[in-house]
Amino acid sequence: MDQIVWDQVLATFVPIIVYWLYSGLYMAFGSSTHKYRLHSKKEEDTKNLVPMNKVVKGVLLQQSLQSSVALLSFWITSMTTKSQQQQQQPSLLTTSKQFLVAMFVFDTWQYFMHRIMHHSRFLYKHLHSWHHRLIVPYAFGAQYNHPIDGLLIETASGAVAFLVSGMSPRASIFFFTFATIKGIDDHCGLMLPWNPFHVFFGNNAAYHDVHHQLYGSKYNFSQPFFVVWDKVFGTYMSYSIEMREEGGFEVRPVKKE
Repeated sequence: MDQIVWDQVLATFVPIIVYWLYSGLYMAFGSSTHKYRLHSKKEEDTKNLVPMNKVVKGVLLQQSLQSSVALLSFWITSMTTKSQQQQQQPSLLTTSKQFLVAMFVFDTWQYFMHRIMHHSRFLYKHLHSWHHRLIVPYAFGAQYNHPIDGLLIETASGAVAFLVSGMSPRASIFFFTFATIKGIDDHCGLMLPWNPFHVFFGNNAAYHDVHHQLYGSKYNFSQPFFVVWDKVFGTYMSYSIEMREEGGFEVRPVKKE
C-alpha cells in the first residue's frame, strides 16, 4: 500500500480505536474514581435520558459517517497535492504551526456552529438535543450526536481544519487522535488531580459540565480546546468546584463574565 494512502487510513481509523480504548479506561476505573466524580452514579442513572446501549449505537453511527467523510477529504486533497506529499515531511516547527492553525479553525467552527444549534429551536429540537440527552456526561458519550449534528459540528470542523492548516495525512493522525482524547476528557465527568488537560486548557470536564446543565445551556459553547470565543462574545459562565458531603465534586455556577 502506498505510504500516503496508509497514512490516510491511519488518520481515519486510529482516532476511532483510541476513542474506545481511552473512554473504556475511564469506564473501567469508574468505581475507583468515585471521589473525583462531578455527579454521583445515581444522578447518571436517573437524569440521563438515553440508555448506554443506544449511546454506543449512536456513536458507532457517527464514527462510520465521520470515517467516510475523512476518506473522501483525503481522496480529494490527494488529487491535487500528491506530488507535494511525496516530498520530505515538514519540520517539527512547521507541523507545530499547522497544529495551532488547526486548533484555531477547529474551535472557531465548533463554537459558532454549536451556538447556532442552541439558539435555533428547530435545530436544537431535531438535531442537537440528542447530545444533551446526556445531562450527566460520561466518557464514551462524547461523540453521541444526531448524525447530521455530528457531521455539521464535529466532522465538518475536522475536515476544514485539515484543509486550512495544510497538514499532511501523517500529521493529522496525531492531531485528530489528540482532539479525540481531549473531547473524551471533557465529557468524562471526572476532575482528576493529575490530569494535564486541566493545567493547559481552561476548557475541561467541569467547564463543559456547566454547558450540559439546564442553567448553562446557553453558555460555555467552546470546544474542544480553548475558551476564547466564549469570553469574546460574553457566553462564558464562571463556576466553582466544591466537595459534596457524600463524596466527589459538584460544579456550581458563579456568574456570567
